[in-house]
Amino acid sequence: MNLENQIQHRKLPKKSIIKRAVFIFIGAILMAVGLEIFLIPNQIMDGGIVGISIILSHITAIKIGLIIFMLNVPFFFIGYKQIGKTFALSTLFAITILSITTVYLHPVPAFTDDILLATVFGGIALGSGVGLVIRYGGSLDGTEILAILINKKIPFSVGEVIMFFNIFIFGTGGFVFGWDRAMYSILAYFIAFKTIDIVIEGLDQSKSAWIISDKHKEIGEAILARLGRGVTFLSGEGAYTGDDKKVIFCVITRLEEAKLKLIVEDLDSNAFLAVADIAEVSGGRFKKRAIH
Repeated sequence: MNLENQIQHRKLPKKSIIKRAVFIFIGAILMAVGLEIFLIPNQIMDGGIVGISIILSHITAIKIGLIIFMLNVPFFFIGYKQIGKTFALSTLFAITILSITTVYLHPVPAFTDDILLATVFGGIALGSGVGLVIRYGGSLDGTEILAILINKKIPFSVGEVIMFFNIFIFGTGGFVFGWDRAMYSILAYFIAFKTIDIVIEGLDQSKSAWIISDKHKEIGEAILARLGRGVTFLSGEGAYTGDDKKVIFCVITRLEEAKLKLIVEDLDSNAFLAVADIAEVSGGRFKKRAIH
């Protein structure tokens, strides 16, 4: 067996599998709570396959859990071919838990009849559940997989395909539930979307900072002393002048961004500073040093 096959067939540690399964289970439960306890009783929809399932369940009186499972099964096989076995199995597990939980929660009365409260808390529960499942390698909706496939054949991005798909769903929901409910559904979808970002990236989102300055030593030492963050000096060359430059690279949290800007401004007001979001940081010495 060559190295490539060894990498492809390497099994996940048992501890990692259990952790993944537990968080995917919790995520699926949270989404079911958002749907059955907040959104569906108040006739508020989600986007994607779940949104279609809510409309079909309302029209046909078939349990939404069954419709969600049936509509997502084809995407399990597509995901298996396009992304891999681990993703497909994680997705199947998540959708199965979601479907079963919605059936058991359906008789439970809604927590609130206030449409705005239902929209906000339903969106938060929905986004938290979806975010957890995505973070641990699965999916609760086949829309993204469908968008990836369609994207290969049309000149639109995956995000644009999903947006068009959801406009159609919410528009259809407007005819079924009323336009006020469709607008609340869009609000719930937006809340869920932002919550997904928070769950996946974390509240303490990381940022990368690139600083070019003639006072790179002073700035680097100040970052170490005042922020407790490690820095790396990279060698660069000015394209116009040909001068050698030192580039300071460091990773900070978004709460430290303002303080970093003050440090750079105090030591060199002419320094070049670029800050960008980072989806994930692992390894190295990112953990903050104790400052005495």
